[in-house]
Amino acid sequence: MTELLITTVYQMEEYFHSGGIVMFPLAVISLVMWLLIINRALYFRRLYRKNMNPRTAWTHISEGRLPDPKQYQGAVSLLVVEFMRRRSGNSELDRFILDEAVLRLNRSLDGFLGTIGALAAVAPLMGLLGTVIGMIVTFDVIAVFGTGNTSAMAGGISEALITTQTGLLVAIPGLYMKGFLDRRAHKLKQRNAVVGYYLRRRL
Repeated sequence: MTELLITTVYQMEEYFHSGGIVMFPLAVISLVMWLLIINRALYFRRLYRKNMNPRTAWTHISEGRLPDPKQYQGAVSLLVVEFMRRRSGNSELDRFILDEAVLRLNRSLDGFLGTIGALAAVAPLMGLLGTVIGMIVTFDVIAVFGTGNTSAMAGGISEALITTQTGLLVAIPGLYMKGFLDRRAHKLKQRNAVVGYYLRRRL
């Protein structure tokens, strides 16, 4: 097991060095992108779990009782807490406060999603930059040694292909996760809007 781990680490190190200077920014892009993806995935998971239905939300509001955080941790409970902390007691004004609370909560769902999409889009462009650099290295070798030095040419071609491959390996899962998180956020926004409409009619 230890030997396999050492061999894997060595192969990854060789792969990283073979890609040239572009591999470092690609690694940073991938790390930041996945940290943000994990952050959003855990956040959405928490908003889906231990949620309350609209009737329960209205019961808490009408009784002036904050939701128990041990029992309710979902998006609706956050909406109820946000509204109850800012409510004025005036029905007309409270409707505007509720609408603002829904909008604020829905805006928070989009946090980092644009950054994730941008990082996923930048990754193949960085891979393309590595391809150009690798081809420049190859042509420099041809200019100096001609086509006879195949080992030197192979280094430039390898750098070009590895960076292209790495850029796509970073971008494709990132774009998929961006779409997945967008769908989760859209469903939560719809749920918040429905609950907000239900509560608004009863204020």
